[in-house]
Amino acid sequence: MPRTSAAPVSTAKFPDIDEARAIKLILAMLPIPGLSGKESAISEFVVAQLRKAGVPASAITTDRAHTRSPIGGEQGNLICTLPGTIPGERRLLMSHLDTVPLCAGTRPVRENGFVRSGNPQTALGADNRSGVAATLNALLEIVRRKLPHPPLTVMWTVQEEVGLFGSRNCDVKLLKSPKLCFNWDGGAAEKISHGATGAYRMQIEITGLSSHAGVHPEDGISAISIAALAIADLTKNGWHGLVKKGSRKGTSNVGVISGGDATNVVTSRVTLRAEARSHDPVFRKKIVAEIKAAFTRAVAQVKNAAGKRGSFKFDIRLDYESFCLSDKDPSLLAATRVLKALGLNPRAEVANGGLDANWLTANGIPTITMGAGQQNAHTLNERLEIKEYLNGCRVALALATGA
Repeated sequence: MPRTSAAPVSTAKFPDIDEARAIKLILAMLPIPGLSGKESAISEFVVAQLRKAGVPASAITTDRAHTRSPIGGEQGNLICTLPGTIPGERRLLMSHLDTVPLCAGTRPVRENGFVRSGNPQTALGADNRSGVAATLNALLEIVRRKLPHPPLTVMWTVQEEVGLFGSRNCDVKLLKSPKLCFNWDGGAAEKISHGATGAYRMQIEITGLSSHAGVHPEDGISAISIAALAIADLTKNGWHGLVKKGSRKGTSNVGVISGGDATNVVTSRVTLRAEARSHDPVFRKKIVAEIKAAFTRAVAQVKNAAGKRGSFKFDIRLDYESFCLSDKDPSLLAATRVLKALGLNPRAEVANGGLDANWLTANGIPTITMGAGQQNAHTLNERLEIKEYLNGCRVALALATGA
């Protein structure tokens, strides 16, 4: 059985949520399509809920983040700002709108304290509809019930799943300089990610020489052979998968490889996509250098009968930089206070995956990340623990109202 957080002991200090409404909200959101770059349907749902609750149209906008994204997209980040009704520093609540392709066609089913996909061929999409619902529910509760609150900004980002492009390219001015910043994108409500790893993505294009594989294979230079030798080299020398060199740690993965048209043709071109991660920026660059060196060696090993060799092109970009906020960070302290007051056990952690918080922090807005019940993200076994989701909603409302 999975470990679960204790139920809230008391919410006397904070306005509590309407559980039935919060559950109805997430169940309505899960089936709405929202692949990265195609978030307009879920964005329209969020806007409709805000307008129905009484949020003025002037408080809702979108930025142009998608115009700076390599994949384009239907729209930018959705942003709602409200002036405070009580004194206090502006607070930012955020979560990402998009889901991975495996979630397309999900049919949420509620049973035994969980929500899962009733379609066995799909994931659920609790990553990150649980976060979207927790942040939206907080705003709806505040507006419907006219709850006192400090100045608020709520942002729902696009294109998180394909490279954090929404947060990377967000229009920071539209956020109105928040001082306490909370992102929802994780599991248990008690978990606080106050740091995360950094990553590079690479595209490697290998060029060989085609020839007839049956008549004159010796005339060709196989791009597939070069790729295979390079990957084998990385694996043998400990630079692929979990990478541990003394006290330094990281990961790397060649995740995509494509090329070739027919078995009777020596393949002249192959494209690979890879990544390298580490909390240590210097060691992360070392992993990248070793990947490039492996392909250099592989090219040198493969030549045709005429002594010719292939070549490769190595393109690299920073996906997101690592960060780790101090244990005195104001957002971390505020979240810890709320969790304790709700009877939960705060757990400060550093994530091994990228988060929208990476780019918000890099853009000068230090941000922590919290959970709202999602489990087994990006798999067919994904599910949402309802109790943890409701706890996430309680935490969001408490932080939004100024706890």
